[in-house]
Amino acid sequence: MKIHESKWTVLILVLTLLGLAPVPGEALAEGKEVIFLSLSDYTGPIAGLAVHGDGGCEDYFKYLNDKGGVDGVKIKFIGIDTRYDVAKAISAYRKYRKTPRVLVINGYSTGAGKAIEPMAKKDGVIILTPGDGEFAARISQIFLWGQCYQDAFGASLDWMVKDWRGKGKSGMPTVGYIHWDNPLGREPLRGGKEYAQKIGVQLLEPEFIPPATPDHTTYLTRLKDANYIYVGGCDPTPTNVIRDAYRLGMCQKIQFVCDYWGPTMNVGVKAHQKELQGVVKITFFLDGTDALAHPLIQEVWAKYRKKAISEMTPIYGLGMVFAMTYEAGLRIALKDVGYEKLTAEAMYQAYQKLTGKDVSQGIQGLCTYSPTSRRASKEVRFYQVVGEKMVPVTGWIQPPDTVSLHKF
Repeated sequence: MKIHESKWTVLILVLTLLGLAPVPGEALAEGKEVIFLSLSDYTGPIAGLAVHGDGGCEDYFKYLNDKGGVDGVKIKFIGIDTRYDVAKAISAYRKYRKTPRVLVINGYSTGAGKAIEPMAKKDGVIILTPGDGEFAARISQIFLWGQCYQDAFGASLDWMVKDWRGKGKSGMPTVGYIHWDNPLGREPLRGGKEYAQKIGVQLLEPEFIPPATPDHTTYLTRLKDANYIYVGGCDPTPTNVIRDAYRLGMCQKIQFVCDYWGPTMNVGVKAHQKELQGVVKITFFLDGTDALAHPLIQEVWAKYRKKAISEMTPIYGLGMVFAMTYEAGLRIALKDVGYEKLTAEAMYQAYQKLTGKDVSQGIQGLCTYSPTSRRASKEVRFYQVVGEKMVPVTGWIQPPDTVSLHKF
């Protein structure tokens, strides 16, 4: 046995010198493997979102691999810290684009997704991005995580109108809008603004803030006449905006509504429970007490995190959905073409066959990926801060189509 190993070592050395040695992990690999590549942000402005999302994604792949993978095929998670920088994301994709069986790219930046798309189209690779409605309007290699931002804004306007009338108010409410001063901050208005006009809601001039703004007094003062204010940006921005609004006495007369990346129970609510009372949040995945009570989330968290479930943010569950959708697509692709012929193009075709399937065990609404749809799900739900908890105030509902109202 030792002689055999010695001869094999010499052979590898000779082949290496000749430039013919097999690539480690490929020709000598015993198992079958595919790759999920995350162009993430671990130290930049949306690290509070990306770190937890990738944690849930990687943990679910571990959970799946520990059970033998998908038909014996293991899934390797590779996460790259791009710091929310488009140039770094492009560089990372170029580095890995020729790696065998990279089937899906998760991009935490819409800008990065747009920049990478021409290369991804040539490679046949799916790119996942958060919620830009343009990708719902124009079918491409880019698939959304869930419902797009403008449709969620439209659903929030509908909720505000219903709440307004439920309080016995006449006419229509006046709505303020405050979000980051970047493409993400403007995206909900591309279709959302047109929807506000369509239903007769008065939308005040939007306020756009730099992500690292320490004090929001000036911006909030200009929205003092609103009945409702829609707050965007990744936490802690929404929490800090509402903290400042509370200090200004605005929370007593104005209802604040946050988008997907607003306060969570163990971060924003824990730090500013008094200020956030009554705040409403829209999501396209389970949040608050629903997320903490989900059996599969509990199981995966307990197995790989070894911490109390109260320390989990709901973004962890969303990350699990990324992995579960990959799993569902991989099962279809393997059935269609087998492992030896498995390519990114096969996965691209498989994702479009997930329509109507509950790939996430209820963490998200039914999947709506298809040849004509790039929304992972069309459904959203609302939560509200009550005491130290964030509790559901609706079940899954389908927002209005605001994308069709905008010319992209």
